[in-house]
Amino acid sequence: MISSARLLPVALVVACAAMSAQAQTTYNKSSTAGMQRSSIVPYTHDGYIGLSGGRSKYDLNNGPSGLGFGSDNSDSAYKLSAGGYFHPNFGVELSYLNAGKAQRLGGDTKAQGFNLSLVGRAPLSEQFDLTAKVGTTYGRTQTTGFSGAGVRTGKEDGFGLSYGVGARWAFSPQWAAVVEWENHRFKFADGDSDVKLTTVGLQYRF
Repeated sequence: MISSARLLPVALVVACAAMSAQAQTTYNKSSTAGMQRSSIVPYTHDGYIGLSGGRSKYDLNNGPSGLGFGSDNSDSAYKLSAGGYFHPNFGVELSYLNAGKAQRLGGDTKAQGFNLSLVGRAPLSEQFDLTAKVGTTYGRTQTTGFSGAGVRTGKEDGFGLSYGVGARWAFSPQWAAVVEWENHRFKFADGDSDVKLTTVGLQYRF
């Protein structure tokens, strides 16, 4: 049986596509079809690069209570991205993300990785877009601290599911402000866990 959590990313992209179809009836097509911008991503147009920063939240096993170890599952995070569109409403995005570190077991747990996502956008006006994305993250993690109590330490890497939603405000022809929420599945030494990112940033559009 397919869990509702795994169906959520697909539902987000489908919903974004449905909103896009409706929005295109009022959206100024000259900004998408008549004035296609270049892109650094092959086979795409309307390209952009971006830098975002915010907070991460790790969903980790901190071991049993009473061992005297403090824990903090949140830290600063940042993301570098580049993307482009092969259709007025669909594109791809490549990004590097660093989720900072969580403190547990008397040590640190760190996660970073590279992400590839399919992006859907629903233009609400010439300046405002809603976005949804689904893809995969190749992550690398490291856990240090007290190894025991059902929690392992060490390094791990591998692919995991990613998805997210966001909004973009193009306040000039080249610059836009973005706010995003994303969920990335990472492989840790003691098992697979989610890391959530909430970020704000800027995009430069070519």
